Amino acid sequence: MVKFVISLSLLIPLLACEENAVKQRKEVVTLSNEMKVLNETSLIILGTTQDAGSPQIGCVKECCTSIKDSEDRLVCAIGIIEPQGDKKYLIDATPDIERQINILNQYSRTKEIPEDIFLTHAHIGHYTGLMFLGKEGANTQGVKVHVMDRMKSFLETNGPWNQLVNNDNISLKKINNKDTLYLSEKLKIIPFIVPHRDEYSETVGYKIIGPKRSAIFIPDIDKWNRWNKNIVKEIAMVDFAFIDGTFYDEEEINYRDISEIPHPFIIESIQLLKKLSPKEKNKVYFIHLNHTNPALNVETKAYRAIMESGFHVAKLNEVFPL
Repeated sequence: MVKFVISLSLLIPLLACEENAVKQRKEVVTLSNEMKVLNETSLIILGTTQDAGSPQIGCVKECCTSIKDSEDRLVCAIGIIEPQGDKKYLIDATPDIERQINILNQYSRTKEIPEDIFLTHAHIGHYTGLMFLGKEGANTQGVKVHVMDRMKSFLETNGPWNQLVNNDNISLKKINNKDTLYLSEKLKIIPFIVPHRDEYSETVGYKIIGPKRSAIFIPDIDKWNRWNKNIVKEIAMVDFAFIDGTFYDEEEINYRDISEIPHPFIIESIQLLKKLSPKEKNKVYFIHLNHTNPALNVETKAYRAIMESGFHVAKLNEVFPL
């Protein structure tokens, strides 16, 4: 029998709206304030907000000033625990990396900094946490940072990141589009390029394949129709899909030119995926939400609309067995 533990942070008025979605989850998700060491390979949500966090610096809008407790609003990242071999992996090094590693460690028998970090791209919320690995911080030795060509060159040729390389705080490991990297006998990861604002590096998504289940992680992408893959088909091939939910709709960004900040609106993704079966919809979790995104607040119509459509909004500390 599968046991689901719902976090106290989910307010009682919304339990009814989530009831159907929770019923559909099959040995999938545990939300709990009581963290425990995991005994199976699992993916953990370590953060859900856009690069600059929530509340965001300089923001005087109600979406920021009304927040009484931002403890659960860490910048978007995921972690992987592999109990066999006591391994931990981090995907993206955010400004919240210290808290996120602490969370990851609470699910693991070992308490060290992960030996492997995979980066998606060179926007501030996805790599700047590396600075805490330097001599002013953890002063790590040889943490493997997996990156594609342009990201590797960016870190090697720009300070302060090249200092981390020169001091052997990090060891850059080149990865290639669609090449499979075997992390262990039963865990592998496949990086793939997605279209996005690539000022300093390419933008990478990841497919993670565990002993029993698989997931895709695409926190940033321009628009689904600019990708040379079909997101519907990609969802069909995995058990979980963590996808770009930066903005809910165009009203949220005051109808600005979306070409300046290209992301698929959540309402666009819902429309694109509306013909999926309930089982397929249940795989989808929106992540990387901007501080203005009403879906960050479980009391909003936007959040309820997502849930009632059969999809999910990712939450800190959610655990997905792989």
